[in-house]
Amino acid sequence: MQAGFAEYAKRLSRGVRLMLEEIPAPRHHSDRTKINAQEAEKVLARIGDNDLVVALDEHGQQTSSMQLAERIKSWQMHRSGVVMVIGGANGLSESVLARANECISLSKLTLPHYLVRVVLAEALYRADSINSGHPYHRT
Repeated sequence: MQAGFAEYAKRLSRGVRLMLEEIPAPRHHSDRTKINAQEAEKVLARIGDNDLVVALDEHGQQTSSMQLAERIKSWQMHRSGVVMVIGGANGLSESVLARANECISLSKLTLPHYLVRVVLAEALYRADSINSGHPYHRT
């Protein structure tokens, strides 16, 4: 999974940088609400005031590669940083979803967050290749 993420991250065009910041999962606790609150606190602490936040959530809007390419163009024009947030085993808390400027879904399937990293990195690379006219994406 790490190699897949790294491969797509290095393929991005020069003006696009993809970094992964992992937040360790809170220790297992029987109170799911407490786990989500702890995780949310750590996530929100890493988001800057001017960052555009895109939450990945099963209830988010589904998007095509072409639509994602258009979104990326608008994100690049309006913000200094874009933070894409992938939730842990319990998904994202309401406070993180409330901070998000956009909420998208990669699939109606529930995917493990480690796999989502690779899928997201590939989707971003594909969208970047569309925007740069690279033939990776075939219509």
